[in-house]
Amino acid sequence: MRRRVLIQSALLAGGYLLSGGVRATTYLSVSEAQQLIWPGLALSPAAVMLTAAQQKAIKKASGVRVRSVELNAWRTPAGDWFIVDQVIGKHEFIDVAVGISHAGEISGIEILTYRESYGHEVRNPKWRAQFHGRNATGLLELDQQIRNISGATLSCSHITDAANRLLKTWQLVLSAR
Repeated sequence: MRRRVLIQSALLAGGYLLSGGVRATTYLSVSEAQQLIWPGLALSPAAVMLTAAQQKAIKKASGVRVRSVELNAWRTPAGDWFIVDQVIGKHEFIDVAVGISHAGEISGIEILTYRESYGHEVRNPKWRAQFHGRNATGLLELDQQIRNISGATLSCSHITDAANRLLKTWQLVLSAR
């Protein structure tokens, strides 16, 4: 009986995977997102390694744990930043790109790859536009400065957390570069 249940479970899981229940959709490449956020500008890769002290300070300021010591970042000639990051949706990672101006304001957020089977509404330009012009003074909160999307609550929350973490990273680390 137990073996039969295990076999049926495996077959159901396999069928779910084959049916497209789990999918990843890539909407933009890094270079396409760079041109959407910083149109016409040449960006140069910027090697940024966070020290343990910087990670701790960013976590304290943003309330969000820093998962990687290396930022996947580029700079414009004017000192604006373009950062590619990953956040968790409900179960899977979402690849996002965030532009932060030399003045420390968000210039754009783009969804590069979305791996969840629902919640893709975070790609809506009107929802992402809520972040434009936001800076590191204070923290953005879901259902306060940033509207939630029903059915995409965790994606909305975690993208908001990423914006807070990256703004604090700019304030504490990148603004001095």
